[in-house]
Amino acid sequence: MHPQLELLLQIQDLKAQRRELSESGGGRALEEQEFNIDLDEAVTQLDARIEELKQELPPQVRSRVERFVETGGRPVVSVINGICYGCFTAVSTSSVADISRNDALNYCENCGRFLYVIPG
Repeated sequence: MHPQLELLLQIQDLKAQRRELSESGGGRALEEQEFNIDLDEAVTQLDARIEELKQELPPQVRSRVERFVETGGRPVVSVINGICYGCFTAVSTSSVADISRNDALNYCENCGRFLYVIPG
């Protein structure tokens, strides 16, 4: 898998973890007590790691990621059966062939999200 694609997937996963910790609501006290962790500190550590990983990305990739983060969207989505799962539009056959190798950064021509294929 392309190294930058791996970084993008890691960032997206860490952001999902951060969102879950931040939105735990009423269960927050129970989580802190049960797992003996400070959730605020965990969120701070996740934020720091996300920023570290972002710095490893080239500026043009980082700016594309930030555009999606601002709108609340996911910057990286999978292609399943030739369909972009960001905008649910068909991806061209030639693009699907390129994307299936996951050896380059590819993006959807319609929505601009980075694309990858889950190895089957």
